[in-house]
Amino acid sequence: MAHRVRRALISVSDKSGIVELGSALAALGVEILSTGGTAKLLADAGVKVVEVSDHTGFPEMLDGRVKTLHPTIHGGLLARRDLPAHMQAIEQHGIGTIDLLVVNLYPFEATVAKPGCTLEDAIENIDIGGPAMVRSAAKNWRDVGVLTDAAQYGPVLEELKRDDGLSDSTRFTLAVAAFNRISNYDAAISDYLSALQPDGSRALFPAQSNGRFVKLQDLRYGENPHQQAAFYRDLYPAPGSLVTARQLQGKELSYNNIADGDAAWECVKSFDTPACVIVKHANPCGVALGADCAEAYSRAFKTDPTSAFGGIIAFNRPLDGEAARLVAKQFVEVLMAPGYTDEAKAVFAAKANVRLLEIPLDQVRADGDTDWARGRNATDVKRVGSGLLIQTADNHEMSGADLRVVTKKAPTPEQLADLLFAWRVAKYVKSNAIVFCGGQMTLGVGAGQMSRIDSARIASIKAENAGLVLAGSVVASDAFFPFRDGLDVVVDAGAVAVIQPGGSVRDEEVIAAADERGVAMVFTGVRHFRH
Repeated sequence: MAHRVRRALISVSDKSGIVELGSALAALGVEILSTGGTAKLLADAGVKVVEVSDHTGFPEMLDGRVKTLHPTIHGGLLARRDLPAHMQAIEQHGIGTIDLLVVNLYPFEATVAKPGCTLEDAIENIDIGGPAMVRSAAKNWRDVGVLTDAAQYGPVLEELKRDDGLSDSTRFTLAVAAFNRISNYDAAISDYLSALQPDGSRALFPAQSNGRFVKLQDLRYGENPHQQAAFYRDLYPAPGSLVTARQLQGKELSYNNIADGDAAWECVKSFDTPACVIVKHANPCGVALGADCAEAYSRAFKTDPTSAFGGIIAFNRPLDGEAARLVAKQFVEVLMAPGYTDEAKAVFAAKANVRLLEIPLDQVRADGDTDWARGRNATDVKRVGSGLLIQTADNHEMSGADLRVVTKKAPTPEQLADLLFAWRVAKYVKSNAIVFCGGQMTLGVGAGQMSRIDSARIASIKAENAGLVLAGSVVASDAFFPFRDGLDVVVDAGAVAVIQPGGSVRDEEVIAAADERGVAMVFTGVRHFRH
C-alpha cells in the first residue's frame, strides 16, 4: 500500500542533490521542514521551506546541538497512524505528522581519517539529532520513509511521481538501510574512541573491534556441500581487491573459487612486470614473469601442469587473444585479470562455464597510499573459537638492499633476481613453504607440510614430475632451516643459492653447511608464515 507524503523534514550535512530533491518534493505539493544551512540553501533556490524552529516554536541553541530534539519532531515521526490513541495524542498537543525524513549525518568517518584530527574535532562531528531522527523514522517505517543516502533520492522521487506515495516494501527497505547506516556510524565512533590512549595517541588495535561488512551474495554452499555460506565485502573496499571484481561470464562463484581466487590475485598483483599465477587449493602451483601474458602463462603452466588442471589463473595485465587461446586449452575454473580484449572475450564466449573476473588495478588514491591503491588489507583476521585473532597484514616487500649475504659465496645478479622472485612467491605459499625458481619462474613448490624437509622433498619431486631441471636453481624457504638437513635436500636437488629468514639457534651450522656445499645464502631477517 502506498502512503502519501504530505510533509517532509530535510536536514543534511552533505547537501549533494538536495536542491533538486527539495524542488521536486515541493512540486509534488509536499510541505518541507528544514534546519539551518539546509533551509537556507533550499530557500535561496526558491523552494518554499518552513524552519524547524518555527515549526517547533523552540529556537536552535547550543551552536546547533539542539534543534530537532523536540517532541514536535519525534512525535510527528513516531506517531502510528493506525492507533487512534497516538493520533489523538499528537492532535491534542498540536503535533503534525512527518511522512518523509531526509537526513545524512555529520562526517565523523571523514573527519577522523584526516591527518592531525584532534579529539575535539572528532567529538564535534558526532551527530546526535540526526541519528535520533533516523531511528524514530526507521522504527515507524510503516508510516514514514527515511532517506540516508543521496543515491536513494532518484528512485524515491520516481516512485512518488508514479504511485503518489511510497509502498510498504520501499519504506521497509529504506528503514533497513537507515538502521545499517546508524550501526556503521556508531561502530566508527566506537572504533575511534576505544583506540585513544591517555597521551592522545591511537592504539593500533582498539579496545573493541567492530566489524562492518556488506553482503555481496549468498553462495550455493561453503567449503563443503553440507555447509552454508555467504560472501561479504568491507564497508569501504579498496580498489584492486577481489571484492571489487566484475564477473563478465560464467557460473556463480563458489566459496572455494573466492578463497582460491583471492590467493591468486594477491600474489599476481604483487609483481610490477607481466605475471601469471596459477593456484590450486589456495597454493600457487605455478608462477612466472614474461614479456607478455602469453609468455608468463606458458612458463607458469610448466611448473605443475597436473595441479593446474581446474585451477584459478590470474594475470596482472589485460588478457589478449593470444594468451586467451593458450589458457582455453586447459580446464580452468576462474580467470582473473585487470581487463580483457574483445578477442580474449570471444575466445571464452565458447566456454560459458569459465568464470571471467575483471579487476582494475590502475586506480590510485590522491594521498599516494600504495597499499590502498593495490587493494591491500591493513589487517588480517582469523576466526577462532568464540574469538578473533587480528594482526597487521603481511605487506612487507623485500629489496636486494635488505638482504644479508651470510656465506663466502655471494649470489650473482641473475641469482639475486631469482631469489627475490622466489621469496615473493613463497610469501603466498602455505607453510612450511619451499619454492624452487629459475629464470623468473617457479620450478617446484612444496607447501603445507608439517616438516620443512618434507616440503623440500615434495618441491623437488614435483619439478622432476614436470620434467624441469633444478640444477642451477635458487630456492626460498618462508622460515629458517632449523637443521642443515633441509638445506642438504635442496642443494642435492640442484639449488645453488638460497634465501631464508635466518634467526635459528643453528644458523651457524646451516651457514657452514652452505659454505661446505659451495652455495650462496642470503638472510632476509623477515619470515612469511602463512597458515
